[in-house]
Amino acid sequence: MTVNGHSSQLKITTPEVKRVRASGPILILAVLFVAGAFLTWYFTWFGRDLSDADISQYLVDEKHPRRVQHALLQVQHRLERGDPTAKQWYPQIVGLAGHPETEFRLTAAWLMGFDSKATDLHHALLKLVRDPEPIVRRNAALALVRFADPSGRTELVAMLSPYVVIATEEGGVASTLTEGAPLARGTLLARIKRPDDKLVEVRSPLPGKLERIVAPSGSEVVPGAAIMTINSDEDSLWEALRGLALIGEPQDVPAIEPYASGSVASSDRIKQQAALTIKAIQSRAKQN
Repeated sequence: MTVNGHSSQLKITTPEVKRVRASGPILILAVLFVAGAFLTWYFTWFGRDLSDADISQYLVDEKHPRRVQHALLQVQHRLERGDPTAKQWYPQIVGLAGHPETEFRLTAAWLMGFDSKATDLHHALLKLVRDPEPIVRRNAALALVRFADPSGRTELVAMLSPYVVIATEEGGVASTLTEGAPLARGTLLARIKRPDDKLVEVRSPLPGKLERIVAPSGSEVVPGAAIMTINSDEDSLWEALRGLALIGEPQDVPAIEPYASGSVASSDRIKQQAALTIKAIQSRAKQN
């Protein structure tokens, strides 16, 4: 457009242009949110390969437990591939086996079974099989089977029986769970109201299924009293039976027979493995 011999441009602001300008900051925030979510996922995703330097750094990053677990999983993958470089982290793994964090100990216990020739890992497992946490003892017992060491045999047999959850405090029990409820490790089982009115949480130390409620809601308990019992989950049962097929003794057969006969509710997979385990134990006893 020409006015008084000078060319000028007429700016026209439409509602669409205003909406585009107004939505600009929103789009930027959306992009930043997506990018942040992606980076969070990427740096916490256990499937991401780590360099040697990353593994060394992650193994000592106790402020971020997921990093430690990520590094341990990466070492496990190297062991599965037969990569000898994994041995450089054995001292750190043995150190984690004595860490107060349960997650570190249980993961380290499982990992140690992937090198059945490492004496330092073997010695660490012999301590872990006496750990106060049942999940750590179970992982250690299964790992010891790979060393052809029967030191964890009683723990494997115990996995076939209900685990008894006991009270650590005196007081009244409050729980909303019902028998047969599936449980993850860490599931809130009950609360105990102490005489001083403080509430103490009781959480499941194992994955599995709530077998029986011994102390129903409203009852009073004292330290050491049974609150409820938990049956092992199917994967734990299967691993225990496989382990006992290699190191089990004839006196373990009565604990296995209910699974083979079907008197204990279990899947066909468990029934078959139980039958194979009994056969293996009996065959080994005859040879001896």
